[in-house]
Amino acid sequence: MEQKMTRTTFVGGIHPYEGKELSKDKPILDILPGSDLVYPLSQHIGAPAVPIVKKGDRVLVGQKIAEAGGFVSACICSSVAGTVKAIEPRRVVTGDMVMSIIIENDNTYEEVEYPAVRPLEEMTKEEIISCVQEAGVVGMGGAGFPTHVKLSVKKPEKIDYVIVNCAECEPYLTSDYRRMIEEGDKILEGLKVALALFPNAKGVLAIEDNKPDCIELFKEKTVDESRILVRKLKTKYPQGAERSLIYAVTKRKLDSSRLPADVGCVVNNADTIVAIGQAVLHRKPLMERIVTITGDAIKEPRNFRVKIGTNYHELIEAAGGFKTEPEKIISGGPMMGFGVFELDLPTTKTASALVCLTKDEVSLLEPTACINCGRCLEVCPARLMPNKLSDFSAKHKEEEFIKYYGMECVECGCCSYVCPAKRYLAQNIKSMRKTVLSKRKK
Repeated sequence: MEQKMTRTTFVGGIHPYEGKELSKDKPILDILPGSDLVYPLSQHIGAPAVPIVKKGDRVLVGQKIAEAGGFVSACICSSVAGTVKAIEPRRVVTGDMVMSIIIENDNTYEEVEYPAVRPLEEMTKEEIISCVQEAGVVGMGGAGFPTHVKLSVKKPEKIDYVIVNCAECEPYLTSDYRRMIEEGDKILEGLKVALALFPNAKGVLAIEDNKPDCIELFKEKTVDESRILVRKLKTKYPQGAERSLIYAVTKRKLDSSRLPADVGCVVNNADTIVAIGQAVLHRKPLMERIVTITGDAIKEPRNFRVKIGTNYHELIEAAGGFKTEPEKIISGGPMMGFGVFELDLPTTKTASALVCLTKDEVSLLEPTACINCGRCLEVCPARLMPNKLSDFSAKHKEEEFIKYYGMECVECGCCSYVCPAKRYLAQNIKSMRKTVLSKRKK
């Protein structure tokens, strides 16, 4: 079916340096891990997983080693064969110490016998969701929300769009791009599984127009697919943020009080949709993902297919090591990622990238007084007043922060990026949001 390709977008946003040329044109490289793999029990939003193995047990590739700790949780499966060395706290990229299962890799990669595969058309919706749940699939775009929860919509007939987030708007990141170029059929496979849950929905592959080869590739692959559309998006950050993406694709508005399903949408990142297909059509759990190792401090930036639990040191070595000692290392993209102070950390289900930079330019900036230029208002995709919200946060004015819709912030960092006074707008707002959310949970 021929599709008219017009660019769609949202209001606000910025155009930072992309940095994608460092790794985008190099094929995905599969690497095998070293001796010990670490599996944190909290790799997702919700309750931590609960270990079902003990020290000394031998496990196989694909074997469940921790069960979901509740409905909003996710199980964990081993990505290697080996022996459980310990169950103890280990540090993760956020800096927290998280209880983890440590497995000594025996390098045999002996696999469990996976359940028999059934044709998709013979499976009930409940069976499909159960397969996703048993595979431990979570959102792999960064948030880590358990995917079976997202797919368990109360009224599936009310879903109009299943959107695959192929925007990859964060600077430097190219793992989704390589996935689209090299394994586009896996994305379509997973999308068709998701569409089987929602009888009235169209599938939408939402791709920024800085990836014209991906757009053309999927147009060719979907020419005979009546339920799948390719939507070209304007290249702009944060085009891949859930609310921005939904508005760009459907013109439907979403706020913090509602879920995507409330406006007839289900959104999954490209990696997540592949994991859905693997879980249902091949009965394989989530055990690996593609990670971008990049930045001007890396000798050979590229994307690696990584066994979850692999140490970040090993990924740096696979990328040739550092050509110069980095001043800044970021887990994820430079706009919304976490600064890390060590590399003895495990990759997890939500590990998208390490960006290693020779200069920490942000640390050199000296904030000055607001000049009331209004630039932060212009770029805010949520149409907020970041300057006011930042002041409320700094002065601990929680009621005013909430009154001026501070909880609608998506923490994209656009305001801090454009601020000529170099104020810590996004950081202050994020801190107050964390405080408010913590009180609400109590």
